[in-house]
Amino acid sequence: MPDRSCLLTSTRRPTASCSPTLATLPRLLASTCLTLCTLALPLAAQSTDEISSEDKRAIVQRLDELLRERYVFEDVADTMGDQLLAHLAAGHYDSLGSFAALGAALTSELQDISHDKHLRVTPSSPRTMEPSEEEQTLRAAQRAEQSRQGNYGFEQLFRLPGNVGLLDLRGFQGAEGPARDVAQSAMNFLSSCDALIVDLRQNGGGDPAMVQLISSYLFDERTHLNSLYYRAQDSLEEFWTLDEVFGQRMADVPVFVLTSAYTFSAAEEFTYNLQCLERATIVGENTGGGAHPGGVTPLHESLSVFIPAGRAINPITGTNWEGTGVQPDVEVDADGALDTALGLAQTAAQSYREQQN
Repeated sequence: MPDRSCLLTSTRRPTASCSPTLATLPRLLASTCLTLCTLALPLAAQSTDEISSEDKRAIVQRLDELLRERYVFEDVADTMGDQLLAHLAAGHYDSLGSFAALGAALTSELQDISHDKHLRVTPSSPRTMEPSEEEQTLRAAQRAEQSRQGNYGFEQLFRLPGNVGLLDLRGFQGAEGPARDVAQSAMNFLSSCDALIVDLRQNGGGDPAMVQLISSYLFDERTHLNSLYYRAQDSLEEFWTLDEVFGQRMADVPVFVLTSAYTFSAAEEFTYNLQCLERATIVGENTGGGAHPGGVTPLHESLSVFIPAGRAINPITGTNWEGTGVQPDVEVDADGALDTALGLAQTAAQSYREQQN
């Protein structure tokens, strides 16, 4: 199966003011509040080691090879590769004195051509290079523990005045095992609400399988959500709502999604899918604009590259949000998005109750 490990979590960090537990929310809380854990991931190690001319040449040549082999758009890959080699031959990188400086320069150069926000060269620790079986097992256990401590991205659940549910979701983890169980519990906690707000203002992305699972609670008929095309395999992977979910669906409940400039990748997919299907009202800021899944490959023990190997294809628009982001239906600063959405949701909830009676 193609590597779709990432409609990648963004490396950007949200501002604290987006949090629904600050300033705005205390005056909005109703009687029920379920507070979940916070995920704090360690920052990647930063390498500032001096870099030799030989290392620069080897890194640029390896990057050229990987781009031509894997990048989702072959013509763009060729353009980027040609420029890298031309700049290498012209001494463009000679003045760069560290791996971090080279990584930043290469990222800027590649993004200037591709306009692809997932494509980047970043410092990494030596353990990125061909880990042993024992180290792979240890790292998998560490990732699992980090996910558990972060409650698999499910930060907080609330029931707000007017019987409006609020899900503060900070990431889309894989939809298996404990992550699936937490997602199902969260959606069932919210199932009796008359309107739903999904807060993605601090969500940098994750796994499309979790996008699929949560979305499945919002439809009562089998619905095509999104597809991912992978160049190397020339394959198309379709994502439809699940035939069965645990608990009650919310197919007719009004839905509002909160966004910010930080909202990225899989979080954008969730937003874009629902917007195109006219299933949700998007409130907040234009999102980050990353729609290309891929994976990380070492270039050197001190540098790695994330290469987008695929692209999202929406079944309705035939395109995606890459480079443009998702434009909200109601544009408002991220700080004010919850207040605005709550007012809209309370009105929608009242109409929903009237329709049910």
